[in-house]
Amino acid sequence: MRNLPAIVAVGRTKFGEHYGKEPEKLIEEAWLTASKDSGIERRGLEACYLSDCFLPITNKLGLEEGFLSELTELHVPMEVTRSVSAALVTACHAIQAGVYKTVLVGGIEKMTDRWDKIRDDLMLLEDPWSYYAGGTPEANHELMLRAYIRKYGLTGENLEKLKIALAQIAVKNHANAVKNEYAQFQRAITVEQVFKARKASRKPLGLYDFAPISDGASALILTSDELAKKITDKPVYVLGHSSATDFLNFPARDDLTHFIASKTAMRNSFSRAEISPKDVQLLELYDQSTFMELIALEDLGFYEPGTAWKVIYDSCQDYKTYYALNGKKLFVNTDGGLKADGNPLGATGGAQIFEIFKQLRGEAGDRQIQNERENRFGCTHELEGFGTKAYVCVLGKEQK
Repeated sequence: MRNLPAIVAVGRTKFGEHYGKEPEKLIEEAWLTASKDSGIERRGLEACYLSDCFLPITNKLGLEEGFLSELTELHVPMEVTRSVSAALVTACHAIQAGVYKTVLVGGIEKMTDRWDKIRDDLMLLEDPWSYYAGGTPEANHELMLRAYIRKYGLTGENLEKLKIALAQIAVKNHANAVKNEYAQFQRAITVEQVFKARKASRKPLGLYDFAPISDGASALILTSDELAKKITDKPVYVLGHSSATDFLNFPARDDLTHFIASKTAMRNSFSRAEISPKDVQLLELYDQSTFMELIALEDLGFYEPGTAWKVIYDSCQDYKTYYALNGKKLFVNTDGGLKADGNPLGATGGAQIFEIFKQLRGEAGDRQIQNERENRFGCTHELEGFGTKAYVCVLGKEQK
């Protein structure tokens, strides 16, 4: 890959409810961490790419680019996207084209400032037909789960194991978040609690099956590979990145049990990185619900369609922080995922990249996976809407 983009530093805030903090305080905190680690100051930035979904609504901001310009006191090119993954793809293209050598990529969201309004907007973001029918942001997850159960003929004992497997995903992610100082929920839960919440809601998925509404910010500094080597001896390279789209209307799609956008983005990203799923040990998946983690494992090619629940169920019976994969270990959402780390939409993808970056450099603290020799590649997966747009990014600590 020409002018291979490299991440030289990352930063983020704790995710959660930051009602008392202005948006500029959050993004400044994330940026300053990355700036300190890399030694790059504001005047060294040639462009900025920021992401958010609802900042103009929640905090009455007009042009976010102007907000960022005022904050940084810079007049360099700045653009706004809906996700950090989208911002990263744009920044990578600019680096590869040789337009810039140093770019700031960041994300911010203040969703709890107007919680009732955000709930309404989340419904419209996923599917307008569900919105006008009175569907909740969780409705499509449950519809997809029902379609999955029907397609793969899950009944009796197998259906019960699927339900337990989904609960185990929530338990696993909360256990990982206990070791993550930035996580919104740093507390353990049990399978019994997940089932009790489902019973209380009278639905197949309950409170502990869904990611929360969160505030937070994340940032990373992206440079050319040539410059990266001068800044740090441990750059993390963006080996492959891709996005793909699908119909906005979920019921109109050809397959209601999988996301074709995720499959397409994964295939293109892995092809560009010149690796396969068997080379990857570390995943950050977009688990907006426990079912979304299961589906992503199948869509990204790590398990055959209709089988991931079996592996999850078996792996978590005597859980050792990983899923079994052809005799190897697959570590998924080591930071707690959206489920426990939090889900401030515009900043979520940055937290995923933050985790992969730290893991590949051996800087993840108590969460650090120990297979250093095998831990060469990581993969992030982010969605916009309900599988309407998917991003897959392959990161590595060495050039291919």
